[in-house]
Amino acid sequence: MKTTKMQKVLIALDYDPSAQKVAEAGFSLAKSMGAEVVLLHVISDPLQYVSDKHFTVMGFEGYSDTVPLILDGMEELKKESQRFLNKSKQHLGDKTIQTLVKEGNLAESILITAKELHSDMIIMGSHSRRWMEKIILGSVAEKVLQNTTIPLLIIPTKKQN
Repeated sequence: MKTTKMQKVLIALDYDPSAQKVAEAGFSLAKSMGAEVVLLHVISDPLQYVSDKHFTVMGFEGYSDTVPLILDGMEELKKESQRFLNKSKQHLGDKTIQTLVKEGNLAESILITAKELHSDMIIMGSHSRRWMEKIILGSVAEKVLQNTTIPLLIIPTKKQN
């Protein structure tokens, strides 16, 4: 049986505090396989970044800004998203990590980016939503899973009680 070496791993991060868990687990797996790492953040709905329930763009422990940001348009949001990815890269401690900020539908953008980069694996988190929200909104991880031919690792990010 022939095995394929994983050369490039795409790690999709959102603005949720659980992004740190996803980044750390994904990075650790990628490095254990000797693969390059690409961190991706997709901006799909700018209004998601202004909720009073979380900060606009989350940072990592020891690297976070603790004040909500006031963003003046999409360019500002892109800059802050890139800054978030740069902090993620700094937290992981590997200067070879590539970072990308994309706009569009979350699942579609992840799939397109993975294909463009010739990624060998996609790693992402999955937030546990209430069943009604899942029926109405769907799940990004589920949509990626249904439409990918690339191996996918989904890291559960639900907090334990």
